[in-house]
This record gives sequence, structure tokens and C-alpha cells, in this order.
Amino acid sequence: MHQAAQLDCRPLREDFGVEIRGINLNEIAPPEEQAIVEAFQAHGALLLRGQALAAEQFERFVALFGEAEDHTLKQYTLPGHPKIFMLSNRIENGRPVGAHNDGIGWHTDHGFKALPVMCTMLHALQVPPEGSDTLLADLCAAYEALPAERRARLDGLHLLHSYEYLMTTRAHGRSALTDEVRAENPDVVHPLVRTHPANGRRALWVSGGTRGIVEMPGEEGMALIEELLGFVTEDRFVYRHKWQVGDVLVWDNRCTLHTGTLFDDTRYIREMYRMWVKGDRPYFDPLPHQAAACGA
Repeated sequence: MHQAAQLDCRPLREDFGVEIRGINLNEIAPPEEQAIVEAFQAHGALLLRGQALAAEQFERFVALFGEAEDHTLKQYTLPGHPKIFMLSNRIENGRPVGAHNDGIGWHTDHGFKALPVMCTMLHALQVPPEGSDTLLADLCAAYEALPAERRARLDGLHLLHSYEYLMTTRAHGRSALTDEVRAENPDVVHPLVRTHPANGRRALWVSGGTRGIVEMPGEEGMALIEELLGFVTEDRFVYRHKWQVGDVLVWDNRCTLHTGTLFDDTRYIREMYRMWVKGDRPYFDPLPHQAAACGA
């Protein structure tokens, strides 16, 4: 294995995320590749500005982190590149180029799968001059901010994640599922508190698109989900990303929530590539970890 290179980094916010500067992703060598992946595992989110990646180059970058995941809404994938999903409000020949307002509302990607995606990557091709920010919530910091007795009560609870519930209740892009899509995406159960496999930290892994808590059925569980969503998305835990053309933003779905924000889509075009990397089954480790904080 190559020795990792030293990167020029600055935090996105205190103890969360890093911007990596002075790197051209079209020209990186193995030591830089290794260092970028290590920074991702340690910090929860990465930003690299000023990139100009063709589809093939974006795919090569994503492959550094693992195997690319498939998409649920396959009609919006880039022709010839089925692992690249298009986010766009542009219309061509009377049809949308990509999904619009697809990520509005706090959630974690593919949480409704038995193996949720490890990370999400966006590459900005065209962005509005205002609006369309992406917000990331640090779920490790949120968990660690809870009193010890509250953490103990939440440890070991399980959420019922549901693609059908997500798609039929979200504010934007709400739709009924076909029988085929419903069969492909059955409800799954994941821990409410998730242990990060790379650094041992615990994340308060609550998300939109969950229809209940297994140990607290009915309104009591839904009320707790809403309470925790409000808590983890308080400003003190959130990084707000203001997009520039050429940005590559990577975030770790194992320890974050995210949401898009609206913009004036009658005046502006927003267009991005999105890719996912396959993940593994979420778990909760009852033993305390000894790893350093992500920002250390």
C-alpha cells in the first residue's frame, strides 16, 4: 500500500467535514487517493472545489471509495452511465433530464434498504446564484450532545424504514408505488443508534421516511422520531453548503442526515451528477469506543 499523502485541508465546520484544497481529481496519484479516502472515513464529509469531471472521471473517483450502487428511479440515470443519477430541472424535448427537488426533506440515502449506501457524491455542473443549498447534519455530534441517561434509553431501539412511507408522505415528488417497486423495496429495520465501522463513534441515526419505532409502536414512537429529527437538525449540528460550479461534495450516510433546499426554478437551472457507494448493514455496538473524534 502507498503511504498516504499530506493534504491541504480546512474544516467545513468545527469537528465536522473538511475541504481539501489544491487537488485536481483528474490528475491524482495513489498517495493522494488513499489520503482522500482516509479523510472521508475520519471527517464525515469532503469538499473539493473547482473540479471538471466528465462522467467517466467521476466514476473513477467514486470507485476509490467502493462499488457504485444502483438507483431506484432509473429513468433519470445518465445515458450510457447507469450508475450516475441526474439531478436537474432542465426539460429537453418535453421531458425532464433528471429528478427535480428529489432530496428535499431530512433523510439518509437508501435507508430503506437492508444495506444502505455508505456515501453520496454530488458534482455540480450548473448551479443557481441563490438557493439550492445542501445541508448536512452531524449525527455523531448530536448523539454525543445528549445526556448519558438519554443516550442509554435510545441505545438498542430500532426504526422501521419504509420506501413506501417516504414516497407517499414527502413534501416534494410524492408518488404512489407500483406493485413492482413496492416488492423491490420492502420495509426494513435498522438501529436508531448506529456505530460507525471505521471510527467507532455512535450516530443518532434517525431519519425521515421512517414509519415507526419497533419497541414503541404507534403515536409514541412517531412522536419520538419527530422530536429527535428536530434535535439532530438544530443549527449547532448542521453544515450548510453553498454550491459553486465544479464542486464535488461527498458525505458519509452512516453518520449524517442531509436535505436539499428550494430555489427559483422558473429562473435558474440546477444540474448535478449524483453517485452512491454500496454500504453494509447498520449495527449498534454496546461497547464504548476509544476512537478519536472525527475532527481531531
